[in-house]
Amino acid sequence: MSELTINSQIIKANILKLSKYLKRHNIEWSLIVKILGGHREVLSAILDEEVLGGIHSIGDSRILSLKTIKSINPDIRTMFIKPTAINQTENVVRYADISLNTSLDTIEALNKEAKKLGKVHEIIIMIEMGELREGVLRENIINFYNNVFNMQNIEVIGIGTNLGCMYGIQPTYDKLIQLSMLRDIIEVKFGRKIRIVSGGSSITLPLISKRLMPAGCNHLRIGEAAFMGTSPFNGKKFKDLSEEAFEFKSFIIEMKKKDVLPDGIIGEGNIGHTNDAISETRDKIYKAIMDFGLIDVDVKNIEPKKKNLTFVGTSSDMTVYGMEKNEDGLKVGDYIKFKPDYTGVARLMTSKFVLKNII
Repeated sequence: MSELTINSQIIKANILKLSKYLKRHNIEWSLIVKILGGHREVLSAILDEEVLGGIHSIGDSRILSLKTIKSINPDIRTMFIKPTAINQTENVVRYADISLNTSLDTIEALNKEAKKLGKVHEIIIMIEMGELREGVLRENIINFYNNVFNMQNIEVIGIGTNLGCMYGIQPTYDKLIQLSMLRDIIEVKFGRKIRIVSGGSSITLPLISKRLMPAGCNHLRIGEAAFMGTSPFNGKKFKDLSEEAFEFKSFIIEMKKKDVLPDGIIGEGNIGHTNDAISETRDKIYKAIMDFGLIDVDVKNIEPKKKNLTFVGTSSDMTVYGMEKNEDGLKVGDYIKFKPDYTGVARLMTSKFVLKNII
């Protein structure tokens, strides 16, 4: 069985470094834990008193994950970070103290559920700033806020935007200053205080050190930097964070020297994919068959730590890597280590067929 090792101490150290760094710049932040797939043991290992003391809230895009977090510690402030499906409004109000929203119909449903449960549900209204995913159009903002301010069991605590997730639109000073100015307009128009201007995710972090973060932008939603040590702004390590929190290893279930190319009529019945760059010769190479497949993780999201390995092909539950020479004498029962990226970790964490080793 393949294994994913999760170093909780490295993750906690990254979180504490981020808290210290952001506090110096007067920015609050929410730790986004969706990469962990709601894994109870990992969440319990990370979300201790020291970590929670430096962050605004814990966010996830899955209700079941927030339910798990509340069962670990009901006092943890939780945030649901995507627009709510109408049939999930009751669960969102139960397990999320805050939610991000873009639809009046949804907020009205949240208001009704909050009234039933005797709660006031906090929301951040997300604004469309160019990414063309979720967000209220800027020309509709005044009417939108006017409607929401009339809901008795909804408290608007912030305005926010999402950038970099679908088209990869990068956050800029101009975009974030526009967001801050929209907050100012709403406050003047309605005489209401909007505490939070949430300027994005880990992709926004590099703007801080470049002094391109507007002063009014006072909140970020960070996952990748805390867990992977990197910012998707440039894919590089951020500050002194560690990139070594996760390691994937898979065991060799067959090792043989075989032809490079298959023999026979190739049809359309395969469900996997192969490496078209493999040399079109009949030369043989050593092929190591690993005990993971597409069900567990996409090979695009993991990199073997042995540099002499070349991806050959993958199917639902097995993956093949090749090498010209088996210099290390690899055999059945040995394992190969891989470095997963953010998406790779997220896939591996949700696979029940991958053992989780927490250290």
